Amino acid sequence: MDLERRSLPPGQRPALILVDMIEGFTNPACPLGTECPQVVAANLALLQVFRRRQLPVFFSTVLYRSEEQGRIFRQRVPALNLLTPDSRWVQVDARLSPRPEEVLIEKHGASAFFGTPLADLLQQSGADSVVITGLTTSGCVRATVIDAMQHNYPVQLPKEAVGDRNPAAHQANLFDMHAKYADVVCLDQLLTQLNQEESR
Repeated sequence: MDLERRSLPPGQRPALILVDMIEGFTNPACPLGTECPQVVAANLALLQVFRRRQLPVFFSTVLYRSEEQGRIFRQRVPALNLLTPDSRWVQVDARLSPRPEEVLIEKHGASAFFGTPLADLLQQSGADSVVITGLTTSGCVRATVIDAMQHNYPVQLPKEAVGDRNPAAHQANLFDMHAKYADVVCLDQLLTQLNQEESR
């Protein structure tokens, strides 16, 4: 039975968090990657609106600088060992390259909050809600969504702007997140909301 839930629309100053939109995940040449041009395009559409409105934008990447960072995660998923500082795979997809004023969060686990300054940076930015996008729906996106909600941010999750290697996992996790942690919305609906706020 579905839980009763209430939608929480974006606030006056939402922040955009692009989770791991890096070459290692958007490029199928990497063992961790998948072909996802539609997800990249959806992220770009959101990025353009947030930049035009001068709203906070944060990117995350997965990067390991020592053997201890993410040790168990890397033991479970050995391909993660490719994500070293000198690797092209840790770079944000060139189609979405961060601007100098946009923060790139280095993380070693699933959530963009865990062991990072993201919570403090969101508070400093004055964000009152978050839009979360990226890869992958069942992994790092889900973990970041849950932590954002636990930091008391209403979460908008545009379904076209997230993706997963496993379509079944993608759909199941969208359903579950919408039930408890976030508003899973259509990209066009969210863009309309953001543009309406701009015109007020």
